[in-house]
Amino acid sequence: MPSARLAPDAAAFYAAQSAFSDPGSLAPLYADLPDDPAQLACLARDLMVHRLEGDLFRHVIPQGRLHNDAETRYLDVILRITVERNDAPLTQRREVGDRFVGVCRDFALLYCSFLRHAGTPARLRSGFADYFGSDGFHSDHVVTEYWDKERGWLLADPQLADPLVSDTFKVDFDPMDVPRDRFLVAGKAWQAIRAGDADPKTFGLHLPEEGPMSGEWFVAHDIRIDLAALNKVETLLWDTWGTGAGGNREMTDATCALYDQASLVVCDDVPFDAARKLFAENEGLRTPKTVLSLAPFNGPSEVTLR
Repeated sequence: MPSARLAPDAAAFYAAQSAFSDPGSLAPLYADLPDDPAQLACLARDLMVHRLEGDLFRHVIPQGRLHNDAETRYLDVILRITVERNDAPLTQRREVGDRFVGVCRDFALLYCSFLRHAGTPARLRSGFADYFGSDGFHSDHVVTEYWDKERGWLLADPQLADPLVSDTFKVDFDPMDVPRDRFLVAGKAWQAIRAGDADPKTFGLHLPEEGPMSGEWFVAHDIRIDLAALNKVETLLWDTWGTGAGGNREMTDATCALYDQASLVVCDDVPFDAARKLFAENEGLRTPKTVLSLAPFNGPSEVTLR
């Protein structure tokens, strides 16, 4: 099999830590980590529990952790919380009660940080997964995309690296190689909707008490999140900014045309230079220094990023 090739500037960019993925002063904790991507996914999984997994793991998550852990934007703080609860090496599986209580973005960010430390180019991808249910709904989700020297960019979902989780959702694929028709990156979802091949109401987020939040505006939001992550600005999923951030009322023809353009960049085969240029030059898409965070439990607030 011929080797895949990644341009040197893109390889260097995605192999370096970001302000969000950098372990900072806690980098020595990474000393004994392996280099193998599959092993690293399992280690990331064993340090965290999703805040909706309490029942699955038969654990009552304390309210403070449920509400606050996933508001942690930066990996150095995530690590600090983790080792304060259990100061064992990161290679040691934590009991559920000792884990960081996060969401998909946190699994993906920790895993991405591990991969970058190992010298493997990696980045977060925001989009929609169809494997958390069987009703055809595409759930808002974040995975990690990493560079395989033989096959190119692969999607990996570290949240599925625990057999209990993958068995619960009847996952029938390798979590280290998520099929691209099972996880649609945001631009691909947008294109399917605009072509009339997909119902926008089937893309979004199911809220236990409020029902689904879905539609073109939600997919546009994920395009902004994905473009930011492609530029190594790995925000929280509920950080909002830019054109279309006001919801359906802002999805005008001009707004949709902007996302038609952006969807060509935040796609499966990302054109690196175009992703950098679009983010740098388009104020309606670029993450500003201060964002509006619509925290699910703690309510909205303005947050100035590092």
